[in-house]
Amino acid sequence: MVLALLCLLLPPQADNQQATDYLRTQIGQKTPLFEWVVVRPDSLIDAGQVSPYTLHPSPTRSAIFDPGMTSRVNVAHCMAELITNGKTWTGKMPVFYNQT
Repeated sequence: MVLALLCLLLPPQADNQQATDYLRTQIGQKTPLFEWVVVRPDSLIDAGQVSPYTLHPSPTRSAIFDPGMTSRVNVAHCMAELITNGKTWTGKMPVFYNQT
C-alpha cells in the first residue's frame, strides 16, 4: 500500500515502476536484441571509495521501514562490473546493498 501511495505522489517512482514492468513483461529476460540488468540500490549515500557490497535476487530488508545503505561509488563500480562480467545477472533486477 505504501508503494502504491509513493507511485501516486512521486511521478519518478511511477516511471521507474513502469520501465521495469516493461522490461520484465514486454522485453523478457532473454532477447536476442540486447542484454539488460536493472540495478536496484537501496538508500544512496556518498562515499569516497569502493567498499564491499552484495547483490541479491530480491530485497532482504524493507526499503521503507529498514533500508540498507548503498554508496554511489559502489553503484558505479557494480554497473561497470556488470557490463564486463555480469552474465549471471543478465535479464534480472538484483537488489544492491553495501556490506555492513
